[in-house]
Amino acid sequence: MLSIIQAAGWPIWPLILCSVLGMALVIERFISLKTAKIAPPKLLDEAIMVSRNGIPGPDVVKQLEQNSVLGHVLASGFRTFNSNPVATEDDLRANLEIAGRQAAAKLQRYLGALATIASAAPLLGLLGTVIGMIEIFGSQGGEGGMGTVPGGGNPAQLAHGISIALYNTAFGLMIAIPALIFWRYFRARVDEYLLAMELAAERFVRHLLSLRK
Repeated sequence: MLSIIQAAGWPIWPLILCSVLGMALVIERFISLKTAKIAPPKLLDEAIMVSRNGIPGPDVVKQLEQNSVLGHVLASGFRTFNSNPVATEDDLRANLEIAGRQAAAKLQRYLGALATIASAAPLLGLLGTVIGMIEIFGSQGGEGGMGTVPGGGNPAQLAHGISIALYNTAFGLMIAIPALIFWRYFRARVDEYLLAMELAAERFVRHLLSLRK
């Protein structure tokens, strides 16, 4: 691997940095987007059960808020009525919508960076390719090169230029393709979570409003 990096020249280092950063982002998103941390399956039913006789106290609300991202959204509904018992349906929905936007921002964190890596890696590989081509032409254009003596030029520099061009192109694609795949996977997963949270919030709103009847 070290010999490949040396053969690829200095343009490979930005690609290595992108690969390390991309791997770190993928691992972080896999850990952060676990179902238990975002939307536990039974959390909504538990929140409805604990509030069937009325809005729970601050301790229960705080525990729910710290449970997960969905818990934070549901807790905002409890907090609305705890702070203002006569809050309207519009107030309740507005507070839940604000909490939902915060949840969406949390779920989508770092996805933009991963998409940037997927887009930038092929361009960085292309940059390495261009630099390699420049070295190739440079090895053939000097004294004793193609323009003077037939068969001249610097074979070592020619081989180095070719290696820079090919290795950087390959590295750029090797980084961009997995980054794009993981970005699309995480985007789909986030969209699925957001839909589930939206449906849960709507059901929770109806439950909270029924407590006031």
